[in-house]
Amino acid sequence: MQAMPPKISVTIAQLNLTVGAIADNTDQIIDALCRAPAETDIILFPELCVSAYPPEDLLLRPAFHEAVEAAIARIVDLSGEVYLLIGHPRRQGKRLYNAASLIHRQRIIHTYHKQNLPNYGVFDEKRYFEAGDRPGLFEINGWRAAISICEDIWVADTARQAAAGGAQILFNINASPYDKNKLAARERMIAERARAARLHIVYANLVGGQDELVFDGNSMVVDNHGETVFHAPAFEPGLFTVRLDMGPERPAPAPARPAQEPEPEQSIYSALLTGVEDYITKNRFNGAVIGLSGGIDSALTLCVAVDALGADNVEAVIMPSRFTAAMSIEDARRQAEALNVRHEIISIQPAFDTFLALLGPRFAGLPADTAEENIQARCRGLILMALSNKTGGLVLTTGNKSELAVGYATLYGDMAGGFAPLKDIWKTMVYRLARWLNRRHMVIPERVLTRPPSAELRPDQLDQDSLPDYAELDPILELYIEQDAPPEAIIKRGFNAETVCRVVRLVDKSEYKRRQGAPGVRITERAFGRDRRYPITSGYVEGNAREAP
Repeated sequence: MQAMPPKISVTIAQLNLTVGAIADNTDQIIDALCRAPAETDIILFPELCVSAYPPEDLLLRPAFHEAVEAAIARIVDLSGEVYLLIGHPRRQGKRLYNAASLIHRQRIIHTYHKQNLPNYGVFDEKRYFEAGDRPGLFEINGWRAAISICEDIWVADTARQAAAGGAQILFNINASPYDKNKLAARERMIAERARAARLHIVYANLVGGQDELVFDGNSMVVDNHGETVFHAPAFEPGLFTVRLDMGPERPAPAPARPAQEPEPEQSIYSALLTGVEDYITKNRFNGAVIGLSGGIDSALTLCVAVDALGADNVEAVIMPSRFTAAMSIEDARRQAEALNVRHEIISIQPAFDTFLALLGPRFAGLPADTAEENIQARCRGLILMALSNKTGGLVLTTGNKSELAVGYATLYGDMAGGFAPLKDIWKTMVYRLARWLNRRHMVIPERVLTRPPSAELRPDQLDQDSLPDYAELDPILELYIEQDAPPEAIIKRGFNAETVCRVVRLVDKSEYKRRQGAPGVRITERAFGRDRRYPITSGYVEGNAREAP
């Protein structure tokens, strides 16, 4: 009878790393090595863990690579009996690779080069890296194992290549960013690869925020029948050890943590918290400053900031004008008090009056319009930025994706700030998230959720005076922006033709505003910025939008 392969103990290091912080990242790697359970045979670290992901044009700097090479040498010197699978950029002559090195007993015993380089959406790997062309095969504890990196697992040929080389288990290290549909798609894909290639797959992912991107962790082990037998938590760094005992059919892990699909609101909110916390802390800001209007967007932004940073690290400023309803001030104060956030009221009316007087001769004889409205928003932006300069807190803008899509936002006004938590959140989702939060604990006054939204920049102003109702607007925007549907196809879905063409025109003409906006947390597969790159100056008109009234 053939002897069964022995057990293997795999530790997944689901780490929160920072791009370019090579020494700090290396310290985390070494700390994980020291803290891993004694029975660990191999530790998997995320893709490009030494440099963190994505390093972008830092990869063009020679000194950056010298620091990476020194870090790898340091890790090699401290290695011992435990195998380490380390992701890093690797120079080889004039070529650069996205690499994973297997380190054991103070030696690099194998280095694998990523074969499938993503170059879509947020990914630009072909700008920097050459593709590898060889499988990463090695033996550990009597097991035949293979290495792959992130995008490799999404391409069926790589798993088949590993199986053809005799691999029983595939170690896949990742920097796979979050979007609201990613977890389910990722699990389906890994299950398909495992079943088709008859491989056990250990999937190790990065966690944490890096500029617009958020990495959700959700590392997992899937057996060769496509069953998820271990699942690490979402958005939480940590070391997770799985002991695999290869029986006649499948491994039996211990401990096992089954995957539980979170509520959509919970997943999105967790991503917002991670993105805001890491952007502010990794960039060393002294907390956050928020303009609190009494409306739904600033209310949700305040909740995110408090849950991400703690109430002591958040400051709210209420900035009324003569057009601000008393209930708006009241609701803003009630929420700030409920969350124990320090807050103050600074009226913009004196500044607004001064600007009107200053511009009076130039505006003489002209009707009041958006110019006067935007002056108010810019007065608020100036106050917030002044407080940011004095305190070192970062201004969080409060605009949502629906407003940014159609340009219902003021440059250097409500768009002024350093980070935009709701930048990729449709207005209808803003309401869903707010109601979800209130079901857990009433933190947003109910009146904020039931009042018609208004910018309060002129008497009796409502958003619906300028825009379709958000219940109609958001589906149109989602089809046009996230699914690239032409106006004709959207109209065929039952939407009013005039409304569709008007919305499309607003989206197209507002690109110059979005290009100047703050970065924000990426939630969808088509966020403004890295995912959706349109020219500002463009004569292109989609479909029948030109002819529509």
